[in-house]
Amino acid sequence: MAVSTPKEAFEVIRKKFDPSKAAGVDCVVQMNISGDKGGDWIMIIKDQKLEIKEGVHPSPVITIKMKDTDWVDMASGKLSGERAFMTGKLKFKGDMATAMKLRGLGIL
Repeated sequence: MAVSTPKEAFEVIRKKFDPSKAAGVDCVVQMNISGDKGGDWIMIIKDQKLEIKEGVHPSPVITIKMKDTDWVDMASGKLSGERAFMTGKLKFKGDMATAMKLRGLGIL
C-alpha cells in the first residue's frame, strides 16, 4: 500500500498493530504532525486495543512532533524511529519508557 498522507500512515499503523505486544501498555499519545498535510492526532492504547482519532488530548502521556513527510516515511518503513530521533525529525516530550514501548509496538 502506497502511503502519501499522515492519515494513510495512521491506517498503516492501525493495521500493523499487534494486540499481543500491547499487554500492559496503557497510554495516550498526542501526535502533532506539521506540514501541508499535517494535523493533530490522538492514539490511545488500552486493554490491548489501539484507538486513533483526530484531535488534541488535554493530558497525553507523551507528545510526538514530526513533519508530515517524515511521519509518512516512518510509517511506511522508509525511515526508522531511531534514525528519525537521532536526526531531529522525531521529537517527543514525556515519558521515555512509553516511547520505548511504542517502539516495541512498531509505532515509532
